[in-house]
Amino acid sequence: MLRAGGSAADAAIAANAVVTVTAPDMCGMGGDLFALVHEAGQPVACLNASGRAGSGADPDSLRDEGNTAMPFSRDIRSATVPGCVDGWQALHDRYGRLPLADVLAPSIDLARNGFAASPILAEAVERLTGTPYADEFVAVAPLRRGDQIRRPDVADVMQAVADGGRAGFYLGEFGRRLLDFGRGEYHARDLAHIHADWVEPLTARVWDHEIATVPPNSQGYLTLAGALIAAQLELPADPESSAFAHLLIEAARQAGFDRPGVLHEHADGAALIAPERLDSRAAAIDPQRAATLPDEYRSGGTMYLCAIDDQRMGVSLIQSLSSTFGTQLVVPGTGVHLHNRGAAFSLEPGHPAEYGPARRPPHTLSPALVTRPDGSLRAVLGTMGGDAQPQVVLQLLARLLVAAESAGRCITAGRWTLQPPDGNGFDTWTNATPPVLVLESHCPDAWSDELSARGHRVATADTGHGHAHLIEVHGDQLRGAADPRAVVGAAIGY
Repeated sequence: MLRAGGSAADAAIAANAVVTVTAPDMCGMGGDLFALVHEAGQPVACLNASGRAGSGADPDSLRDEGNTAMPFSRDIRSATVPGCVDGWQALHDRYGRLPLADVLAPSIDLARNGFAASPILAEAVERLTGTPYADEFVAVAPLRRGDQIRRPDVADVMQAVADGGRAGFYLGEFGRRLLDFGRGEYHARDLAHIHADWVEPLTARVWDHEIATVPPNSQGYLTLAGALIAAQLELPADPESSAFAHLLIEAARQAGFDRPGVLHEHADGAALIAPERLDSRAAAIDPQRAATLPDEYRSGGTMYLCAIDDQRMGVSLIQSLSSTFGTQLVVPGTGVHLHNRGAAFSLEPGHPAEYGPARRPPHTLSPALVTRPDGSLRAVLGTMGGDAQPQVVLQLLARLLVAAESAGRCITAGRWTLQPPDGNGFDTWTNATPPVLVLESHCPDAWSDELSARGHRVATADTGHGHAHLIEVHGDQLRGAADPRAVVGAAIGY
């Protein structure tokens, strides 16, 4: 798309559409989308294309069934109306240079004529055992890496978008089938409503740069809160020191422990990162010891991509089904898997994030974009990883802006994440068991013992640390890195 004269937005939409075809375990037209866009001389733009619960959403019925939390999978009530296609439409309407049909042509070709299964997809398809309308995968089980897959139903849906934009999706065959499949969860007016809004980004001046992210209902405020807390601490010069890791860990813990009580679509993002809220949290951090947090601390499937074009437009885009294959429900005759973002709603009566009609759930998706003091673009970055997303982005920002490391080093360096030992990647702050500090095996050898000595409960594992990507504008050059953890990621220049 860039070689054809397209914008970074065209490139991002095209890449996202291709991955919705080839990596349906992670993302798809049945999911949501967020994006940040920087255009030279313009303020950062922020797109929230996360869908709302259908008009038939009824929390009492779930409670009457004995549920105390939203179903995580295999339940239509955890699937809000997908916002992805509305996000594509809004992004293309504002920033596209090429016809939408051209932008979507590669994804349609792959869906209709076939593509080779990636190793990640080959491993993930076992989750679809017993899933109706997933014949394109189940029929070839066991799926092996390299096996050819064709998705003709998805090609038809994508072609409808190419021909008719959002109307071809929400008001076309997919929309009609979703209404039937939902059995009252959605009404026609839910699909007529546009699920993409241009909103004010949430920003903070940290480490001599302006960092932008998506405001609530996104958890992006945790990235900014963690960075603002860390900026008040004396970070060592060496990012490989356990002291550097300890202070960032403590900043992330202080930023996030009360997320379940404060994150909802109407939360005031600016208030969540205000000095009067964060100063006391920074003051509570002991450089030598892990803090005991207040009582509020209760004991997937996503892809991220970024693009920068020759005009230095930068796009930081994240799109998701939430967990692997989302709800593990497929809209009949379309090949479209529905996400399970609605699993993040609360069933507590009166909670600000309570499940209900036309409400947006709390969202883990939290891309980032960095500008210099003069307003020029410095970097676009982000990661998949559920609750770990702001933790990973915080580490990338500290390495990039404080330690001045290269894009490649920022991405490949060993990471830590806070993970409940029996969690699902989306319950770090709600699980009955407090999270463990999980280190990657290639973290510095001293970290495990030294962080344990500071009071952290430490484990080692090479999963749950995200698949991050980053492009940095360095003078007249672009420097980018794709995460090797993603196995099939790529950094491509032209």
